[in-house]
Amino acid sequence: MAESTLKKVSEELIELAASGHTAPQFSERFPKLDAEAGYRAMRRLHQHRLTIGWKPLGRKIGFTNRTLWARYGVDKPMWGFVYDHTLIRAEDNRAEVPLAGLAQPRIEPEICFGLKAPPPRSHDAHAILAAIEWVAHSVEIVQCFHPDWKVKLPDCTAANGLHGRLILGTQVAVEQIPDLEALLPAARVVLRKGGKAVDEGVGANVLDSPLYALGHLVELLAIQPDFDNLHAGEIVSTGTLTDAHPVKAGETWTTAFEGLPLPGLTVKFA
Repeated sequence: MAESTLKKVSEELIELAASGHTAPQFSERFPKLDAEAGYRAMRRLHQHRLTIGWKPLGRKIGFTNRTLWARYGVDKPMWGFVYDHTLIRAEDNRAEVPLAGLAQPRIEPEICFGLKAPPPRSHDAHAILAAIEWVAHSVEIVQCFHPDWKVKLPDCTAANGLHGRLILGTQVAVEQIPDLEALLPAARVVLRKGGKAVDEGVGANVLDSPLYALGHLVELLAIQPDFDNLHAGEIVSTGTLTDAHPVKAGETWTTAFEGLPLPGLTVKFA
């Protein structure tokens, strides 16, 4: 993809990310925009944010839930950065989240890891788990800069993995859940809006386990020389266990887990 075109996409991305506006699909207007070119545009957005003082705290992985691939027209996961400006730590597992500036926000319940070491390139869940210090429940608010959430994978990689906000719940040391590796695939989350159940999902929806989702990110970063590999201290949210649902100011959403000793979250939108 021509650098001049890539510059145009990235400059528009910077404006959209700052304003919460929408625009026609990049992938329709620029047919040569593939997933990797999208990451190059995202890299420019990332550099802009670093320049204005944002600090990266970790990563989010998207489209790890294979049950959603056909609906969103994608065929593989992707990732984006989580920043100090986008992370909200839920005190007592409750948080108020302003939606101003987000484009068509949707809610996603997830499992998040805190790293104590760089995870290995491995398909062994036990080996991946050894690099994790803590596990937490997280809720990601994703956004879409294109009308009606009509996207292709390049639109998503360009837009920092569609990341808007990440609400982080109580961090539980891995040592406190000795059978975590076995519990994660079967763990079930229920998502409620105003007390009414809206959706539910299990850990196995996320590439068979959130641990395998983390492993996938490690493999992906290994072939992306423009980006740093994961390192100790980063947080990684591993993808939605349910579908993504639209949210509006004034609503309160809650989550609850079965089969995993993690507290749910209460999120009020403003």
